[in-house]
Amino acid sequence: MSIVRHKADLSKPRALTPELKAELKALAEMPDETIDFSDIPPLDDSFWKNAVRNPYYRPTKTTTTFRLDSDVLIWLKLKGKGYQTRMNEILRQAMLDDIKTAHG
Repeated sequence: MSIVRHKADLSKPRALTPELKAELKALAEMPDETIDFSDIPPLDDSFWKNAVRNPYYRPTKTTTTFRLDSDVLIWLKLKGKGYQTRMNEILRQAMLDDIKTAHG
């Protein structure tokens, strides 16, 4: 068994066939009321209460510059290598706590 890999150039998508164009047009014109959701279970509050972030999710990183109090930076660096990663983890947890509070 061999692995086949395909690399898509998203800046140059392949042209749609007339059949696919017709199918997409028909789907776009379909009223929402005609969509059959019977094979999809409803997601109640208990589902979202136990939901976890996809373990393979990796958000993109953005380079930025900002000012920190010197003692905060020293504290982060005292814990060893990886202070920027720790800073990101602290900020992410604060963000998630804030989101949970806002929507909880």
